[in-house]
Amino acid sequence: MPSIHKAVTTGFIRFLAALLWALSLTAQAQQVEIRMEGDYPALKDNAEAFIGEVEGRSEGNLRRFAPTAVDQAEKALRALGYYSPLISWTVEEGDSEDTATLTLTINPGEPVRVTSRVVEIRGAAATDEAFTANLPAHPAEGDILNHGEYANLRGTIENRARRRGYFDGRFETRTLRVDPDSRSAEITLVYESGERYRLGDVRFEEGHWFELDLLRDFVTFEPGTPFHSDEIAKLNRDLQSSGYFRGVDIDASPSRAENGVIPVTVALERREARSVAAGVGFSTDVGPRFRGTWREHWINPMGHKRGAETELSVPRQNLSTWYELPLDPPMTDLIRLTAGYQREDIENVESELLTLGQQWQHQLDSGWLQVLSLRWEGERFNIGNDETGTSSLFLPGAGYSRIHADSPLDPSRGYRLQLDMTGSHRALLSDVDILHVNALAKGLFTLADRHRFLGRVQAGAVATNRFEDVPPSLRFFAGGDQSVRGYGYETLSPENENGVPVGGRFLMVASAEYQYQFADKWRAALFVDHGNAVNNVNDPLATGAGVGIRWISPVGPLRLDVAKGLDPEFGGGWRIHFSMGPEL
Repeated sequence: MPSIHKAVTTGFIRFLAALLWALSLTAQAQQVEIRMEGDYPALKDNAEAFIGEVEGRSEGNLRRFAPTAVDQAEKALRALGYYSPLISWTVEEGDSEDTATLTLTINPGEPVRVTSRVVEIRGAAATDEAFTANLPAHPAEGDILNHGEYANLRGTIENRARRRGYFDGRFETRTLRVDPDSRSAEITLVYESGERYRLGDVRFEEGHWFELDLLRDFVTFEPGTPFHSDEIAKLNRDLQSSGYFRGVDIDASPSRAENGVIPVTVALERREARSVAAGVGFSTDVGPRFRGTWREHWINPMGHKRGAETELSVPRQNLSTWYELPLDPPMTDLIRLTAGYQREDIENVESELLTLGQQWQHQLDSGWLQVLSLRWEGERFNIGNDETGTSSLFLPGAGYSRIHADSPLDPSRGYRLQLDMTGSHRALLSDVDILHVNALAKGLFTLADRHRFLGRVQAGAVATNRFEDVPPSLRFFAGGDQSVRGYGYETLSPENENGVPVGGRFLMVASAEYQYQFADKWRAALFVDHGNAVNNVNDPLATGAGVGIRWISPVGPLRLDVAKGLDPEFGGGWRIHFSMGPEL
């Protein structure tokens, strides 16, 4: 025992010594102190940045360094418009030779202000509203001169010229006249843009294997279109995201222009034809699950694709296949043929579903994505051993969706809107008349980088002449990770006389969530959910509330929630929910 006590004591003494040594190094880390006379935090920060870290210097060395420090401080102040500072310095001895301190005491004096600002755009860009609009407003007349703002104004003009194709542009006048005695500055920027270059024909180099008609459908500009770097960037992005190519190299250099027309040359490297992916996941709704995908990224020179997907979990197993034909434009428009099988056994509801279908996807000029579909569904179901049946439905449908986000995986602001409608009729190869509508809206915005607010509203309805013949896949259920937390997965719905959830005619769910980012890639959350699947819109709804934590992983946020269902009559209680994926 004494040996253990001695070892612990020795270890503590060593830790304390190391801590004191580290603190002494911290004290030595910066030997220059800036003292501003007055409240000028920006000036102080800039002076410290110009001088940089000074450490390990003797008292004599600091005295020799003092004129250099004063010169750096003067430059730092001039950059922010203070040309006549009064700077004095002293060197104070430290406990040892290399802990002395150089102190600069700075009185910044009166600043230089902008008394004249002339910004003139000449040439073809003078009538290009996108070029001339919203140029930086600062430095403006009356402002304290800020050299960074002046450089930003000048750089913005030059960058816009390059982006918009004014490659012969130049400043005829680019002056900043400063008179420290009168504390005045005059800015004059006169930019001659010259003529705007145009985009020429797009030529695809040989070796890509695909039909030229398919590749030309990726080009969204006509020959003669005024140059804009965004057009080239979009072409590059669309070709990269098509799934056909491993490498894309676009040459649209203005040095190759003839009479102001830039030829565009595209070199493509085809990717491997097939890829296979597999993954495992977990959510409290379905437990552990396995997912596998097989894709053939190109089948023929016309760019056709096909693939298969499977998901296996205890309550749900499915397998689906698809065949895809690109349309014009191939980035958004396509025809997809699908087939699938799904088996579910969730909360005493068993079903086997076979589907065959076709989808036509088209992006409207308004930005909405339209999906028109025709599908046949054959389903066999058993609800709590009380209600069994089979259904055969031919279901035309239409879906409209729009998503706007500043990041695909972890956006800070954006929204998602979605509306899906489908129906069947006994006169068209169906057992029952159905009109099924489902609408979803999500929104997200962030304040001060750390405070995030998320909202979600979902509503659905099914109209039918015989609800008992509507299969479970077209009825509404609520509850679970993505619905009303604090309740079991799909446990919120009307029940039969044996207490088995059988699904409802209507769905109404709303959610509000606040997140606070307390560390890099970590957020805490507070939320409340409210909703239910019901047969009458006046039926009571269930409420759940709780707290959670979010980790921003490379594949999107991982969410762990602890929720309390506040309505025991609906089976509410304490539940842990785990899910992952984008929040929009």
